[in-house]
Amino acid sequence: MRRHMSRVWLAAALMGGMVTASPALAQQAPLPDSSAHDRVEEIIVTASPIGARRFDILQGTSSLSGEALDRVQSTTLGEALDKLPGLAQTGFGAGASRPIIRGQGGDRIRILSGGIGSIDASTTSPDHAPALDLATAKRVEVVRGPATLLYGNNAVGGVINVLDGRIPIAQPKDGVDGFARIGIGTNANERSLASGVDARLNGPFILHLDGFYRQTDDYKAPGFLESKILREEEDHEHEEEEEAKGRVDNSDLTQKGATGGLSYLADWGFFGVSASRFDSNYGISAGHSHEEQHEHEHEEGEEHGEEGPVRIDLGQTRLDLMGEVNQPYGIFETTKVRFGWADYKHTELEGGAPGTQFLNKGWEGRVEMVQRTIGNLSGAVGVQASSRDFQAIGEEAFVPPSDTDQMGVFTLQRLDLSPFALEGGVRLERQTVQASSADFDRDFTTLSLSAGASRQLGDGWMTGISLSRTERAPNAEELLSDGAHLATSTYERGDGTLGKETGLGVEATLKKTGGPVSGTVNLFLTDYDKYIYERLTGAEEDGLPVAQFSATDARFWGFEVEAETTLLRNDQVTVTLDGGVDYVRATDRDNNTPLPRIPALSARAGLGFELASVAARFEGVWTDKQKRTAALELPTDSSMVFNASMDWHPFPDQDITMLLELRNLTNEEVRLATSFLKDVLPQPGRDVRVSLRAGF
Repeated sequence: MRRHMSRVWLAAALMGGMVTASPALAQQAPLPDSSAHDRVEEIIVTASPIGARRFDILQGTSSLSGEALDRVQSTTLGEALDKLPGLAQTGFGAGASRPIIRGQGGDRIRILSGGIGSIDASTTSPDHAPALDLATAKRVEVVRGPATLLYGNNAVGGVINVLDGRIPIAQPKDGVDGFARIGIGTNANERSLASGVDARLNGPFILHLDGFYRQTDDYKAPGFLESKILREEEDHEHEEEEEAKGRVDNSDLTQKGATGGLSYLADWGFFGVSASRFDSNYGISAGHSHEEQHEHEHEEGEEHGEEGPVRIDLGQTRLDLMGEVNQPYGIFETTKVRFGWADYKHTELEGGAPGTQFLNKGWEGRVEMVQRTIGNLSGAVGVQASSRDFQAIGEEAFVPPSDTDQMGVFTLQRLDLSPFALEGGVRLERQTVQASSADFDRDFTTLSLSAGASRQLGDGWMTGISLSRTERAPNAEELLSDGAHLATSTYERGDGTLGKETGLGVEATLKKTGGPVSGTVNLFLTDYDKYIYERLTGAEEDGLPVAQFSATDARFWGFEVEAETTLLRNDQVTVTLDGGVDYVRATDRDNNTPLPRIPALSARAGLGFELASVAARFEGVWTDKQKRTAALELPTDSSMVFNASMDWHPFPDQDITMLLELRNLTNEEVRLATSFLKDVLPQPGRDVRVSLRAGF
């Protein structure tokens, strides 16, 4: 314990020394854009309806766009974002990996498409992929920490907003604006295509079209698929079995999507609609968990595993509407409207035959009204509503059909008293969960509050503190689950009596923007009353360990430190150095034990070079051992991963970029402490990737 904490504070001290020894601090992503040293102040639309500057936001935020977004293109959203500060991934194979923010995932993280929920089944299980992709996205914004005021009671851990540009909001330059990208990757023989265009039609109409296609074979992992500690435990049971290594069977995938949108732009604002389709077919490489369950179910003498490999075939059809009216009305100057509807279905295929089906039809809408600035006071009020009709059909369905409805009203206010600023907000929400087949009907009313204060210290420095009180209602899976869940090799059991969980949180921040060095420090602490999580009880049901949704008092605390400096800058070359450390510690306070699947301490450093037509970057990412594990959870070894990339712009007057990436240069074995499959499925090994992007 003392040795582990010494590593935590040593890493923090090193980064803190790098930050405080310099005259500047500001918030940066670990993968800066090639023009980072000329970066203008960013507006983070996800964090505030009044368009807050990133420098003024008290919570931790990150964003990716341009070449930085091109460099993280991956088969899953979790893998694409896990280098950002405070983020990790569930790591459920090449086809399904959701992001984790500050140790929290599932239904505590809202994944949005243009400000509206993804409307899929990805929160139901870690083997369910979100129904969106970054291939055609224009920008991704992340808010770390409670975002319940704007996005609902199930955003207590944070928000990831994929700004896809499906509905144009501005005139394209020269009447047409678009891109095309082609890419390959060697590890899994990846092939990908993506393209998008905005075109001005006759009059005020703007047309948007985009599409992408990605296909991979089975990926390759370093060494044995089972971890060393698991192999040592099983040696006496499987002495004669050949241990799998290298290629991960049934990890191939195919993904594709297309969108069409149309907007009407006028002096008063805009209004637009879009229709999209997303499809994904991927294998579930869950070690031998499926085989063990089938073996248990088959009668004696039958050959187990005859169902064959398990795959997921998912599809979503989605309609979106967005508008903005910039005409004053009373005390309001801008009205924003956003609505999305989706029909989602995925089928679990066993040996090619349809098995369990998950269906989710839902909609979500929100209206925000931004106030006129009156003196030093600015703010917004809004209303949000959503409905979810969820069904799981089949012999292995572990949760009954249910309907979930939510309705919330909120307001955020900011008072500027230079050099001080005060801000606060409140959200009142009603949630109803019904399951007629289980004779279940419960209502929850949640109230979330926040307050913060900041001070500009001069020379670009800012410091601040924010307080929050959040309430979250349990979802249908936590209340109603009762059945074998083969993907996680557990028997999941809900608790219909679960109540609201309440979190009291504090976050302190220190930032600096401008100057040769920039960075940020965020410290956070949240105490939860009746925190809901899956607890392994030690009992078995249908041959599987029982995972019980239980409520306990819990505490999450941690920090994120980032810094970037310009080592050299002249007419020929710019050299930058950046780094970061993040850590989270989560404890079941009732039993004084660790919560399960919490990411380990990690640190990263990168060195970048920019010439007239070439930009190169080399980085290292170190992840500590995770020995602080929950009951029946194995520890995870440390890892050190090196990556390199080079962007080449062959024609100075053309928007054409060739990107060469080398991921995991040393073929390091990486296992994620956050993954259910960490001991049977390592992360991919060395991968050489090449892409060509042309903008027009």
